[in-house]
Amino acid sequence: MAVTVEIRSRSNARVKQLRAAFAGQERLSEGLLAIEGEHLLDEAVRSGLDIKTVFLTEHQEIPTGLGTNTDIVRLSTEVFRSAVDTRSPQGIAALLAPPQFAMADIFERQEQRLIVVAAGLQDPGNLGTIIRSAEAFGASGVITTPGTVSAWNQKALRASVGSLFRLPVATATSQEIVRLAAKHDVRLFAAVGSDGNDVLSAQEVSLTESCAFMIGNEGAGLSEEWMKLGAESITIPCPGPVESLNASVAASLLLYEASRQRTLKARKVVPRIPGPLRRRPTGATR
Repeated sequence: MAVTVEIRSRSNARVKQLRAAFAGQERLSEGLLAIEGEHLLDEAVRSGLDIKTVFLTEHQEIPTGLGTNTDIVRLSTEVFRSAVDTRSPQGIAALLAPPQFAMADIFERQEQRLIVVAAGLQDPGNLGTIIRSAEAFGASGVITTPGTVSAWNQKALRASVGSLFRLPVATATSQEIVRLAAKHDVRLFAAVGSDGNDVLSAQEVSLTESCAFMIGNEGAGLSEEWMKLGAESITIPCPGPVESLNASVAASLLLYEASRQRTLKARKVVPRIPGPLRRRPTGATR
């Protein structure tokens, strides 16, 4: 592990690279991803990612678990603040090689697929939360569409709390999604906010087979283009007087319901292992 002397210049090449990575400037950051905070760094290490450089302020201790090829760079507090993305820096940041996922990683990951399609989401916090919920409830992955905020946006990354390091997230057009869904026999559901004659209740439809939930834009919902893809409309019944749920809340509830149904189905299929035969007490031993 190489240790670099403290850097006090904002124009230092390493500081510029860190700043560019936080700004999402892929060329200037050489394709590396910037993260900040001890927890995200721990998640990156736990996920087996290639940590290139760790940046620390003067009094921060060197984290454990880093690889032998990770460089340690000390920055003055002011220089550190000039490079990171948050208003209240934690004094620890890193540059790492982001994981690379493809559509095949999502559709071929498991037999009974569970997918979320983020169609035009603009709030990075919503997208990050959806990715976290998707991992929590055993989803195959998340598909983002053109026009959706980048999953590597810093707010999305923080909201995912490390799930983005492990769960496959890939981008595809509506036509690609429909084609792959048909090929792998994935049932498409369009999440809508109200009941109707052709709208299915999430609690009353079977979600135990391969399926994908399409979640639309926070304000406008799913566009007419998405609604014409042949997907079935699904909703989450709400007894309260609300028209619709937050996008990440709706996705999380649908994922939970699918996970709940699949768990119940698996429990019913597993054969019961007989225990030792219990003898009824006889008159002599009563």
